[in-house]
Amino acid sequence: MPAYVIVNVDLLDEEAGLAYAHVAQKSILSHGGRYLIAGPTPEPVEGTWDSSRLVVIEFPDMDRIRQWYDSPEYQRAREIREGKVRVGMLFVEGAPPEGFSLPA
Repeated sequence: MPAYVIVNVDLLDEEAGLAYAHVAQKSILSHGGRYLIAGPTPEPVEGTWDSSRLVVIEFPDMDRIRQWYDSPEYQRAREIREGKVRVGMLFVEGAPPEGFSLPA
């Protein structure tokens, strides 16, 4: 079942952000990731959203996400962003097409 990486991003240093994005993108694509959303965070419909950029990446499954995240390529990207790009990241599994079931 597909799994997703949801990322909130705030750039503290634009040059470092571009370097991080270049290395991260190569590592994501090489591990079977596919960008679904990437860009400035739109105005929230409800509540607040505390980051300036939003990224959603689809992977074939959760194992592939873990392989990507632990890979030497992505470790290098994390080193580039350290202290210069603030990232919040969630790993989530997809839901079946019929949706989820509510507890009884």
